Amino acid sequence: MNISWLFRMAWRDSRRSRHRLFLFMSAIVLGIAALVAINSFSHNLARSIDDQARELLGSDLSLSASKPVSSTLLNKVGSERSTEISFASMVLFPRTGGVRLAQVKGLEGGFPYYGVWESEPANAPDLFRQGMTKGQRIALVDDALLIQFGAKPGDSVRVGNLSFLVVGRVLKTPGQSAVATTVAPTVFIPALLLPQTGLLQKGSRVSYRFHYRFPDTTNVERLVKRFEPVLDKQGINYDTVAERKRQTGRAFEDLGEFLNLVAFVALLLGCVGVASAVHLYAKEKIASVAILRCLGTSGWQAFLIYLIQTSLMGLFGAILGSALGSLVQLVLPDVFGSFLPVTVDTSLSWVAIGQGVGTGLLVAVLFALLPLLSIRTVSPLLTLRAGYDESADQSGRDPLRWGVYILILLFIFGFSFLQTMSWKTALGFTVGLLVAFGILTGMGQLLMWAVKRFFPVSWSFVWRQSLASLYRPNNQTLILIISIGLGAFLISTLYLTQNLLLSRVAFSANGGEGSVRPNMVLFDIQNEQKNGVLQLVKQHNLPVVQSVPVVTMRLADINGRSVEAIRQDTASKIPESALTREYRVTYRDSLIDSEKLMTGKAPSLQDGIPHISVEKDYFARLKLKLGDTLTFNVQGAPIQTIVSGTRQIDWNRVQTNFLVLFPAGVLEQAPQFHVLMTRVADNKQSAAFQRDLVRLYPNVSAIDLGLILKTVDELLDKVSFVIRFMALFCIFTGLLVLGSSVVISRYQRIKESVLLRTLGASRRQILNITAIEYLFLGVLAALSGILLSVFGSWALAYFVFESPFRPDVVPLLLIILIISVLTTLIGLLNSRDVVVRPPLEVLRAEG
Repeated sequence: MNISWLFRMAWRDSRRSRHRLFLFMSAIVLGIAALVAINSFSHNLARSIDDQARELLGSDLSLSASKPVSSTLLNKVGSERSTEISFASMVLFPRTGGVRLAQVKGLEGGFPYYGVWESEPANAPDLFRQGMTKGQRIALVDDALLIQFGAKPGDSVRVGNLSFLVVGRVLKTPGQSAVATTVAPTVFIPALLLPQTGLLQKGSRVSYRFHYRFPDTTNVERLVKRFEPVLDKQGINYDTVAERKRQTGRAFEDLGEFLNLVAFVALLLGCVGVASAVHLYAKEKIASVAILRCLGTSGWQAFLIYLIQTSLMGLFGAILGSALGSLVQLVLPDVFGSFLPVTVDTSLSWVAIGQGVGTGLLVAVLFALLPLLSIRTVSPLLTLRAGYDESADQSGRDPLRWGVYILILLFIFGFSFLQTMSWKTALGFTVGLLVAFGILTGMGQLLMWAVKRFFPVSWSFVWRQSLASLYRPNNQTLILIISIGLGAFLISTLYLTQNLLLSRVAFSANGGEGSVRPNMVLFDIQNEQKNGVLQLVKQHNLPVVQSVPVVTMRLADINGRSVEAIRQDTASKIPESALTREYRVTYRDSLIDSEKLMTGKAPSLQDGIPHISVEKDYFARLKLKLGDTLTFNVQGAPIQTIVSGTRQIDWNRVQTNFLVLFPAGVLEQAPQFHVLMTRVADNKQSAAFQRDLVRLYPNVSAIDLGLILKTVDELLDKVSFVIRFMALFCIFTGLLVLGSSVVISRYQRIKESVLLRTLGASRRQILNITAIEYLFLGVLAALSGILLSVFGSWALAYFVFESPFRPDVVPLLLIILIISVLTTLIGLLNSRDVVVRPPLEVLRAEG
């Protein structure tokens, strides 16, 4: 076989069709651009994380514990260290009256050792450190918190019993993203003043962190290994630069894998467009192939000529997409900015570009093979008998065609596996994609069947001609419903899921159905403060929805076997976190409305031994059986219990729920604090109550679920913007597929329109026929995608979130309108030549 002759023939044959070839190969450009942009960004992010690894942690080593650590151990680890004591507390800005639960961090030492605080004014961190050593009442406050309450540097902030001068606003803390400060804004104060705030009460949840800096020659990993047994025994966690780098890299690898799958969907949409356009292109070339067969060209040679054409155009499309992706990645740091803990320096990633070019060429060839295989069976008789076509009946029995189908499925599965490194996820993605494509294809087939079966023969000529275009030869019904429908599916699913998540929080915050539910939680109420807080709640005319005591304890042994022995047993399947965690439990003899008895009995006290109830999933994690014994260390006092029952808990309910439930009559004298739940009517009542609460009981913290809803909304807006940005690649690819499909079938449509004009149809009639056809296609494509989206979102609501599903139809109707208008405009623009030029001139121009 003469390869050079095949290339020459491919070149010569393409001279009149290169614009069409490039058009349908351009369908893969945006998919490749999305892949290259995400992969390039991921490579640059990984490099930036390596370069800024120390700034992620702010030190060489960080130790964390939930209780104070002896100075002897801390001194053994290293001499240069900083202390950070953090806890949640209410803070008040007296000038504006703003009150909110915030993260309070007491600092001592030179942390951060690496990286800098970005602040206004720029010298605020230096002022804070100078004042910290002198015990001055000064503070640094996160920008998000100051903006929320209209506060500024120079104002005061009240933390517990003390007021602090705000010397600066913190714009960015080393290793912390903007999203983190939105969810948990921080107030930094000197650690020396923490005891005077009165906030460190018994039962308060306090975290202790110790940051170390070592000489550059120190092997931190080896140092940590030496102290690991002691740290584990005392329940102290550690974090090194290498570990933080791995954690950050893994987190953004997951994001990159997800976005790559979204980009891959855009690429597959383009490939569907390639297959459709090559199919139409191959049908137009049947006469040329028949002539070549008469001149002695074999079926395989004819096949290779057109495969070379499509492969070269696929290569050009992949190169163009890679170039576009390299440009798009320059804006991704701004798109992801609020999620990134490091500054990303963008540069060309030749690995990502190479992967993009290779992937683009591969998918273009794979999807072009399906329609091109029919060229092998084109008979020379077609030069004499235009109606003779034996290839149509043989396509379903062609083993090579089924081989290509298998290759396409393997490629989708393989690409998904490379992105996720999980065969289950890859299989789920492949099956889900097949289901979506199958449903959309079924909708398209059903539409064509319904129009043909129930054709309105009594309607006007314009409507009959338009509807007939939906099922006659060279129609675009299937390709448009699949491509545009899948793009609409992605966008609308994102919107519906976001609203579903928000409605879950709002449902809990607003009370749901049937009873008054709380939207404010007060915790860390000490025994001696309980009556006073109750009185304050009543003074503000607020209901006491729930008030429960909470006792902290740790697990000491299971069935007489100590926790230490279980942890050292390599065969044990009990999670270490279940053995080392601090348990917060309450006591009562009955279950509440968020609990359901699954096995055994409710908690009770029998013969002086407490019989406890355990949450059913946690019961399984601890590998327990009814009748097993658990011994708890209740702040120094061991209490042996018997597991007598399990409960199912509705964790979505806004009320106190506990993994372990004790009976009454056991823990009443143990050190404890109280949690109270109430309901405020509006923001004004909430602010007034919280101001009095901070003034009278500064150690008591309040969680305002209305504020949480607002914060979740802001966070979901940022996440959805990122996903929408990537989903736009799918939408634009769908529109490009739409345009290419319309233009590729241009010759067929022009012949029909010219015939109509020759038979006496007016320009207005032809425009109306075209507009109605593409309006139907746009509406039905968008409607198919949205119906699939509504069904998928309902399944999420019913099976996953177990919440009512009430979609807002207005945005969905807007999506249908936009897609329909765009589809109609593209179709009309493509047909403009027919109505403005004479029929003979049009036919001559088209050849």
